[in-house]
Amino acid sequence: MKFTDGYWLMRPGRTARYATEVADVRADEHRVTLYAPVKHVRRRGDTLNSPLLTVECWSPAEGVIGVRTTHHAGSARPGPEFALPGAEQSAGKVRRDGAVVELSAGDLTLRVDTSAPWKLEFTADGQVLTTVGERGTAFVTDDEDRHFMLGQLSLGVGELIYGLGERFTPFVRNGQTVDIWQADGGTSSEQAYKNVPFHLTNRGYGVFVNHPGKVSYEVGTEAVGQVQFSVEDQSLEYFVVHGPTPKRILERYTALTGRPALPPAWALGLWLTTSFTTDYDEATVNRFVGGMAERGIPLSVFHLDCFWMREYQWCDFEWDPDTFPDPAGMLTRLKDQGLRISAWINPYIAQKSAMFEEGMRLGHLVRRPDGSVWQWDLWQPGMALVDFTNPAAREWYIAKLRTLLDQGVDCFKTDFGERIPTDVVWHDGSDPERMHNYYTHLYNRAVFELLREVRGEGEALLFARSATAGGQQYPVHWGGDCESHFNAMAESLRGGLSLGMSGFGFWSHDIGGFEGTPTPTVFKRWVQFGLLSSHSRLHGSKSYRVPWDYGEEAVDVTRAFTLLKHRLAPYLQRAAQQAHATGIPVMRAMVLEFPDDPAVGTLDRQYMLGDDLLVAPVFTDDGTVEYYVPEGPWTNVLTGARIEGPRWVRERHDFHTLPLLARPDSVVPLGADDQRPVSDWADGVELRVHAFADGAERTLVIPRSDGPGEAARFHLRRRGDRLFVTTDSRHPWHLRVGGPDGSVHSRPADTLEADLPYPA
Repeated sequence: MKFTDGYWLMRPGRTARYATEVADVRADEHRVTLYAPVKHVRRRGDTLNSPLLTVECWSPAEGVIGVRTTHHAGSARPGPEFALPGAEQSAGKVRRDGAVVELSAGDLTLRVDTSAPWKLEFTADGQVLTTVGERGTAFVTDDEDRHFMLGQLSLGVGELIYGLGERFTPFVRNGQTVDIWQADGGTSSEQAYKNVPFHLTNRGYGVFVNHPGKVSYEVGTEAVGQVQFSVEDQSLEYFVVHGPTPKRILERYTALTGRPALPPAWALGLWLTTSFTTDYDEATVNRFVGGMAERGIPLSVFHLDCFWMREYQWCDFEWDPDTFPDPAGMLTRLKDQGLRISAWINPYIAQKSAMFEEGMRLGHLVRRPDGSVWQWDLWQPGMALVDFTNPAAREWYIAKLRTLLDQGVDCFKTDFGERIPTDVVWHDGSDPERMHNYYTHLYNRAVFELLREVRGEGEALLFARSATAGGQQYPVHWGGDCESHFNAMAESLRGGLSLGMSGFGFWSHDIGGFEGTPTPTVFKRWVQFGLLSSHSRLHGSKSYRVPWDYGEEAVDVTRAFTLLKHRLAPYLQRAAQQAHATGIPVMRAMVLEFPDDPAVGTLDRQYMLGDDLLVAPVFTDDGTVEYYVPEGPWTNVLTGARIEGPRWVRERHDFHTLPLLARPDSVVPLGADDQRPVSDWADGVELRVHAFADGAERTLVIPRSDGPGEAARFHLRRRGDRLFVTTDSRHPWHLRVGGPDGSVHSRPADTLEADLPYPA
């Protein structure tokens, strides 16, 4: 929200009060509280009839400093609040030297000169990261009696801002106004399903605004040298998170707000759905599943979308008897074919559903201030909303899901959760404005915890659309309702990379697009992109996404990239374990992996898949693609071509290739089994060695496929024309080396040590 009219004036009806100086300091060993008047105090009389801001500073963790500015501390705070599982009580250390007060948390220091005009200075390793200047701590009132708290942090020359959730606007946030407010707005507007009040910069720090309600950002748009954030409240709390690298920022941010659970490895395979409004029944499901098998396309998960239930009755969790007369038997027959089952749900209860009357009678539905049940006709006629702040309502809702799990459903697509009203009363007294964004967190957490309870640790999995800060703990998330053309494909990727920069480790999208029907060209290119994402699902709205509807070549492309993803499963699972352990996403914006390369700062049409693979999807009808290659000799995994960076490349690819480049000095493990995502990956694993320089060394871990841990470990080092390999694996393994001319050397091995020639 903008408050000023240019540099000098305020907008009509608005009055700002800025912290001007430090009138008093209270400090102990770990915490500093500053008292800041909003005008210069020359004499005692100036302390009267004027506000005094309270600014508390502390550290919840190493490398993190919190700042809370409060105007009136007596205002009610009904919640909800973001949980901070990684917060400590006293991580910082305070030092005073005359008028200077410093709070340090590891390498990050907040410095305040109490004898000077108001200024908070954040430094690390002797360098200033950002500052809060003369207009950086304030409250604003307007002629509607609204009260806003405001914070501003300086933007340095060339400083770029990323994150704030899964956003589909330009990847770099500079120059954008962003409201953290959940909306069901598709993928082609400024609205977003996943709003996260956290941004990071290319200058070594990130900022998390700890407020679950609406946070309004002006990223260089009101004051061009400032990132401004404001909330309608009496208090504003934010955390500055030091890196210095983007990866380290994400590690510290997710340590504070929660790390992603590790999804089961079977979810890495291909998912197929019934699509949304298409006609389907058990015969359709069987035709799809059988058609994939007949064409040699392995399928891992089958998803049943909304119309597995009867129309007008979502959600009552009752199968439509006309189309699925024997649901338990059908699920058994599908699972006998090795499939996992996903079912669509949402937290809304249509009036025609028997659950509506039951929920209303039991008090489980959200109510208006007059006691009536909140209802509207968008989406489902007369629909109401489950009140997840009510423990009894939460148990009532998940009890319905237990029945589906007993029938054989493995996971749920937790759709919706964005259009949450603010003219309601919540069971626990939560503030409706703060609950609007936070509702999705309660919804997804309830379903995820049920799955973890019933299926066990490591088996819980959602396919969720909406989220806010902390929602990364309940993967996987997908990009929502995109259209079926190249622009939408690029929008989806941009949103996914932005979500990754906001602390989310896993992300997917609707292969082929959701709205409309893709052309065969778009479908085939989206298949390549989708099967080189962390999770891969074919899904549409009014048309099916079975590949044979898009031609025989589409079948070939889908088969080839599905088999490729299965072989990449040990590599992808290792990246998944990293996301689980550190918060670093599987799909990474280039700036996350190459922060010191100035060419990558704005790149949003390519990404790193794990540590070592660069993917540049093709967004053109003629197969032309332009992408950037960082420094060093990179190798196209599909063609063997060697590309020396740093430079821009323009190529044309057929539908069986795209830029899929292996990093210099990388070793990519490929599983022996291309028919399924889960196998004993160490048995017969092929180690692909790419452009290993003389003197290079690399340790490669083959993960377990049944949960965290290692199945095998290899250590490779090159000395001249020899490559030495040591391992603890007792399984057969293979080595394949790509030479500078694309030639390869392959040798099966089942020994614990190997001395191999490295091709010239």
